[in-house]
Order: sequence, then structure tokens, then C-alpha cells
Amino acid sequence: MSVEDALYPLLSAYERLPQGLKVGIGWTYRQLPQRVRLGSNYSEFRDLADRSEAWSGPEIADYQLEQLRTVLIHAAKHSPFYARRFAEAGFHPSDVSSFDDLVACPYLTKDDLVDHLDEIATSEPPRSARLYMTTGGSTGVPVGFYLHKGVSRPKEQAFLEAQWRRAGYFDEARLAVIRGHVTTDRSQGRIASYDATRNWLMLSSYHLTETRLPEYLDQIVRFHPDILHAYPSAALQLAEFMHRSGDTWPVPLRCVLAGSERLTSPQKRLLERTFGCRVYHWYGHAERAVLAGAGRSSDLLYFWPTYGYVEFGPPDAEGLQEVIGTSFHNLVMPLIRYQTGDFVRVYDSDRDGPKEFDWPAVQAVEGRSQEFLVSATGRRISLTAFNMHDSSFDGLYALQFFQEKAGEAELRYIAGSDFDRARLPRIESAVRHKLGDDFDVALREVAEIEKTPRGKGKWLVSSLGESVPT
Repeated sequence: MSVEDALYPLLSAYERLPQGLKVGIGWTYRQLPQRVRLGSNYSEFRDLADRSEAWSGPEIADYQLEQLRTVLIHAAKHSPFYARRFAEAGFHPSDVSSFDDLVACPYLTKDDLVDHLDEIATSEPPRSARLYMTTGGSTGVPVGFYLHKGVSRPKEQAFLEAQWRRAGYFDEARLAVIRGHVTTDRSQGRIASYDATRNWLMLSSYHLTETRLPEYLDQIVRFHPDILHAYPSAALQLAEFMHRSGDTWPVPLRCVLAGSERLTSPQKRLLERTFGCRVYHWYGHAERAVLAGAGRSSDLLYFWPTYGYVEFGPPDAEGLQEVIGTSFHNLVMPLIRYQTGDFVRVYDSDRDGPKEFDWPAVQAVEGRSQEFLVSATGRRISLTAFNMHDSSFDGLYALQFFQEKAGEAELRYIAGSDFDRARLPRIESAVRHKLGDDFDVALREVAEIEKTPRGKGKWLVSSLGESVPT
């Protein structure tokens, strides 16, 4: 196991330490060799990512079939859920000899993860190899799942860095980060903290108001980062401010890393004009089934064939197709033909031109949007930043914010049959901490939540209007 995974359960305790002590511990941690911090698997995955960019079609197909058979056979042998589902479908993993054979394999849904988490998890490796995580994603449906300690997170880091390097990322780069970090729950509290474990400046995603944006610029100038790593919505707020003030961006950047939210072409062009560098976009999800990133010179999103196996569902009325992923390497809880609920516009050669990599590619991810709650003091709170990443929402089948007035909202929820309502005060406290002291939130149990035309749950129903440019 990597040191990072071993220490992960202590992260919240570390965050509560005085800043001076955190800096000392973080600096000491950063002196450890990378292979110790991230484990030997990080180096192996980094090498795999680098090598596979040059692989031929037959080499990729051989690798994917080998990985698919490994995952399928392991799941059938060690997961009660998959053993039962495969038997019901008459699907035999040992018979898989081509990609076409996967058609007989049943799909996995988010409801399956909610209802059958421990049945899906495998008996081998042992429970000690599991790392529990949660995500609400773009759908508002809380989902818990297990990652493979020492494997899943080092793998994710290796592949992310490999695609970021296409845009200018490098080892030991100094990053200014605006991606869901909570510095304080006070609306007028501090906006920045220093992460000595990575030499990153962590900026609050929750205080980007007109009056406080100059503080963000001051912190960034003083830190002098190589790269800005931000939710697209946060980067756009900085860009809008620079445009309104008539100033130019004060710090040269290698690139802007902008993931986890939808980014339109006009927005990307605006950001590149403002920051004077490439804005790099990618697609992934906390469950880590598949991962896609822009190329070196192309903005198409290319799915890594050595990270996982991607399929696309049938086109809907708008020509959008669902991302369906099968994870590689996570043997504690394989995700097989996992219906992500994210919809994409798949690559079309006539429309999109030649591809940089001969991999599955999409023009755009349409299943995620920039959604905001608005506080009483005008702060815009991205719901992508709202993910708890812990067990706070376990037992809830769906969540949805409803807002009609700035600074006030309802958090509507659908409770599962085993949900303990005695936990509601703790949930409310956690939500209030995320939202801050200029926000009043009430919890309300409902029988159903509002959905999109494609049947996806929506994180937010708001009458306040769209405040992000398109």
C-alpha cells in the first residue's frame, strides 16, 4: 500500500491542525521519494500511460481483452452480486474472446451500487484493501463504492498527470487550486491556505464574490504558481473580473487545468484569452471506471484504452449517448458495464476532423453543468464542490437543492428504507458548514425529485437564473 492511502483516513485530523504544524508535517512528507508516497504501482501506471500512447490498434485490443477477461472472471468468482447477475443472464466470462461477447453481460447501475454495495465488493482481496468513497456526481444521487488501496488512487494520479503533461504540467509544479476546498465556514473568513504536502496554494471555492476577487488575485500573485487548477466556473469568475476591471492576468501560467464541470467552446476561448495559455479539459468520475482527456493539439476528449473499457449507449433524440465504463485494476470492487449517467456527443469524423489518437473520443460531455447556489452576500457556490466524499449521505437515494431566494434553499432528499432519521441533525450541520454563515438551509423529505428529460436527477432547481456566461 502507498503511504498516501495509509494516511488517507487521517486526512481530516491533519486538516484540523494549526497551519504551522501542517506546513512542517507536509514539508517532511514531501521529502519522501515519490515511489514511497504513492507506492510502486504509481510508477507502473505512469509507465503504462506513457507507453500506451504509442501502441498500435492490435496492441491496445490485446491489452483490453486481457484486462476484461481478468476483471470478469475475478468478479464471477469473488463477487456474490456478479455471480448471481451473470448466472441470471446466462453470461460466462471464461467464454469472452472478443469485444462482441461483452454484449451478453448485464449492465451495472447507480441503484445497484446503492442497494448492493457489499455484495458487489469482492471477497478477495480482503476487506483491508478497500478504501470507501462516495460521490453525488452530477445527478444528485449519493453513491458509495470501494477503491483498491495502493492501486486506484496512484493509478488515477499517474493517468491524470500523463494527460496534463500534454498541456504543460510537470513534476513538482506549483499549483493554485480552486476546486471545492473549504478554508472556513465564515462568509468573511480567509480564502487561502497552503498545502505543504504538494506545494499547492488552496483557494476557497466558496468566497468568489466581487468584493473578494482582488484578494484571490493578490494571493495568486504572491504564490506565483506555474499552473491554475480550477473548476471551470471558478476560472470563469476570475476571467469575468479581469475583463470588467480592464486588467491583464498578472502571472504567466504554463496552462489552466479545468475539469469536473462542463466547459463550452466559447468559455474555453474566453479563458485562454484571459490567462494567455492553453486551457486543458478532461472527463472522469470518482468511481474511476473510465478517463478521457484532450490531446496535445486537439480538444477532443480521448478515452484511455489502458485505464478502462468504454462503451456508448444508443443515441437519444439529441444525438447524445451515455458513457458506459468497465474498470480495470480495481479488484476489490470492479465496475462492469457501469452506466455512469453522463451523456456525451461522440466523435464524428465529418464534423470533428482527424483524431490525434486512434482511441474512442467525444466532442463534448453534456451530462454535467455549472450549477450554483447563491448566498445572501452574493457568493456563488458550485455544486460540484459540494460533494462530501464521506458517509454523510449514506442511506439517501437522492438529493436536490431547491432555491428561490438568495441565501435560502431547501435540501430535498429521498430516504432509503434503512435510513436512520436521527442522523438528520448531523447531515444538516455538515451542509451548513459547507455553505457558510450567510446561507440558511432546511432539509425536507420528499417522495420524488425533479429530473431532466433524459431522466437524470438534478442537483439544483433554481428560479434565480443562470449566472455563468455561455
